[in-house]
Amino acid sequence: MSQTMPQDKRKILVTCALPYANGSIHLGHLLEHIQTDIWVRFQRMRGNETYFVCADDAHGTPIMLKAQELGITPEQMIDGVREEHMSDFNDFMISFDNYHSTHSDENRAFASEIYNKLNDNGHIKTRTISQLYDEEKGMFLPDRFVKGTCPKCKSEDENGDSCDNCGATYSPTEVINPRSVVSGSTPVSRDSEHYFFDLPAFEQMLKDWTTGGSLQEEMANKLNEWFESGLQQWDISRDAPYFGFEIPNAPGKFFYVWLDAPIGYMGSFKNLCDRENIDFDAFWKEDSDAELYHFIGKDIIYFHSLFWPAMLEGSGYRKPTSVYAHGFVTVNGAKMSKSKGTFIKGRTYLDHLSPEYLRYYYAAKLTNRIDDLDLNLEDFAQRVNSDLVGKVVNIASRCASFITKRFDGMLSNNVDDQALADEVMAAGDKLAELYENREFGKAMREIMALADKVNEYIAVKEPWVLVKDDSKQKEVQDVCSLGINLFRILMIYLKPVLPALAEKTESFLNDELVWEGHKSLLADHKINKFKALMQRIEMDKVNEMIDASKESLAEKVEAKPVTGPLVDDPIAPEIQFDDFAKIDLRVAKIVKAEHVEKADKLLRLELDLGGETRQVFAGIKSAYQPEDLEGKLTVMVANLAPRKMRFGMSEGMVLAAGPGGKDLWILNPEEGAQPGMRVK
Repeated sequence: MSQTMPQDKRKILVTCALPYANGSIHLGHLLEHIQTDIWVRFQRMRGNETYFVCADDAHGTPIMLKAQELGITPEQMIDGVREEHMSDFNDFMISFDNYHSTHSDENRAFASEIYNKLNDNGHIKTRTISQLYDEEKGMFLPDRFVKGTCPKCKSEDENGDSCDNCGATYSPTEVINPRSVVSGSTPVSRDSEHYFFDLPAFEQMLKDWTTGGSLQEEMANKLNEWFESGLQQWDISRDAPYFGFEIPNAPGKFFYVWLDAPIGYMGSFKNLCDRENIDFDAFWKEDSDAELYHFIGKDIIYFHSLFWPAMLEGSGYRKPTSVYAHGFVTVNGAKMSKSKGTFIKGRTYLDHLSPEYLRYYYAAKLTNRIDDLDLNLEDFAQRVNSDLVGKVVNIASRCASFITKRFDGMLSNNVDDQALADEVMAAGDKLAELYENREFGKAMREIMALADKVNEYIAVKEPWVLVKDDSKQKEVQDVCSLGINLFRILMIYLKPVLPALAEKTESFLNDELVWEGHKSLLADHKINKFKALMQRIEMDKVNEMIDASKESLAEKVEAKPVTGPLVDDPIAPEIQFDDFAKIDLRVAKIVKAEHVEKADKLLRLELDLGGETRQVFAGIKSAYQPEDLEGKLTVMVANLAPRKMRFGMSEGMVLAAGPGGKDLWILNPEEGAQPGMRVK
């Protein structure tokens, strides 16, 4: 749904789906939390009163059984998992105002209140049902804790509610030769009274709400299938033993986890309101003018778009403004795999890579549709290196040293190219609309297109050449000042995605990056000395993360290294060691580097081999600026026969590696090497 942008400041409450409290956060979870965090940070930059809450989903049979297995109480287990989740989210810079638990006093109170209101209004029904019962464990078995033979195709060892072999769905009581996953014993059928929420009573309201603009079109179309097949009453009770909240006036009966899970949004926000003196009712009362948004995965659409709004309607609370669903994460084009090391925990990622790399890559691929997102690890490294390091940060690194070294850090008060400045500043309105409508991928493309134009402007102006002419010093200041100013505006646009990089930029520029700041330039303003803002991703780090994911999951599989970019060319004919030994690799100092006129890829290098100077034309222009190379040591093939080129004689070859473009690195010898030294 396309949101309008009112002039008045908005009151907004935003939630993510609640992670289940029996496992670690992984990269699939992080897609949703990063997507939501970017949207929330944008709203805050716009000055809207915005709150962002979440919680651990802490109830249910799996948690009860896992705690038993570990020899601890469920409360001890969920407390430990919550601390782990909070640490992971904090390190990925997910800016929750509150991260709570569904096992809380606030959630118990709201669950009981909503149930009692639904019951008083005639929306709770009871009836007796038959379920499979594990006599050895003394418990009724949820569907997922039953295994057996499919009643349709007779495939063995299938789930208690569906068959992977033929796709049939059925009741656990229909399973042939059922067995309990908990104890291995054969369960028996036993009757029990259950409590049901009368969902069909809300059918017309739900039809109107789901088609009224609160959902994505694909989501509304999917829900229409449920209306066509007919809504069913929803079983909201579970029998003891069960870890959860006991239903009021129903001893031994507990709320099914999915009843109190969404109510956990209210519980978490109430906990924040009590702590920060916020008006809870202003966001949740039926006639509230505040906005309420839920970001969720496509697998839980049914609960959030049918059960949840019906529960709210039946108990006198407001319904969500919108529910936004996203797709799943795949890695390298396939479902996340434990054996391949692509089922990656958030903490394992953080042990090897910056969280902002992932934040940017997800942003660059996110749309407002329910599309799956593929984390291609080679594309991930190349895009981050190209866009963030090679384009955006490159602007600051190319301009800053001239300003600090020659002009005492003072930016000019003159705008060298007003048309370019106006174009970059004017983009803010369109980018705001893209952020608002969750079209993050389009926003990132727009920002990188602007970065390309700024880099092109600097390349054409060549301040590194102008600075050699004493009469051109003012022009150098003007050009580099505009470069710094446009970098600043690009970082304003990227701040919701890259909060840590934005913070470093604010320190460098002596300026707070606020959204409205995109409409103006800094003049006669002093900046600080430039420090490296972001490092390139090394594929070695990515491969180490993959290997660590295999090890941490204790998979008994042979670890296969993840290769770099695939090369389509066939391998050259085999050579002997004697052929290779003829190559003379030497350390060389780059004493001079410059652009080659009318050459798209070449730089002309003058190399010192320890008393001997060579001229080499190297195809590394896409990755390096000449001024960045001068004074560096590199490795060259010293005994390569000179080659006549139309630009002059090339007397050797500089060694470089990488997939190409901006991702190309000259080989640097170890510290202490001297020009002319042989490399062995």
